[in-house]
Amino acid sequence: MPAEESTPQRTRNPWGQGERLRTEILEAAARLLSELDSAEGITIRGVARAVGIAPASIYQHFSDKAALVQGIVGYDFELLMAAMHKAEERLAAEDVVGRVRAQMHAYCRFAMEHPGHYRLMLSLRDAAHQQRGNSLPEGPLLKLVELLTESFVRCEQAGHRLRVSAERAAIIVFVGAHGLVALWHASPEDDDSEIRSLVDEQISMVFADC
Repeated sequence: MPAEESTPQRTRNPWGQGERLRTEILEAAARLLSELDSAEGITIRGVARAVGIAPASIYQHFSDKAALVQGIVGYDFELLMAAMHKAEERLAAEDVVGRVRAQMHAYCRFAMEHPGHYRLMLSLRDAAHQQRGNSLPEGPLLKLVELLTESFVRCEQAGHRLRVSAERAAIIVFVGAHGLVALWHASPEDDDSEIRSLVDEQISMVFADC
């Protein structure tokens, strides 16, 4: 009988650091998703092997594979939001329009650099959205739209006039960027500067004075 495949030994986290293990599980699952480019090949056993723990340890944080995949989506949205915040903070606070552009450039960069993650994030969101029949996005994606809405509100407060409401501007820009990314995924190119240029044009179109 062949020897069973062993699980790499992992240093046990100190008592009370279960959240750290949860993060390690999500990081390992995210790496596997990048390698597989699809959630279909992800297994509890495979993630456990990557972390160096027993599969039972994962079930303490995620009830099943579906819950783990949902966890990956939430984790990815946190990374995306952090990237967007970091991008805008590189610019001066008074450059409100430039900050919107920086946020959307970061959004597109994440989507193009992590195609498997991006497809998973949008596919799960779309399924829930269609089941509920709501007009606005839900969950983590709603937070993204709220972030953009806040940015457009700051633009208005700085004296820039919008053609539509701040929330509508956020949705229009997000949907436009998503469409551009989807086209890029269908025929990816090394140079993504055209995507950024088109996103900038879409942003300019929601302003009455840009």
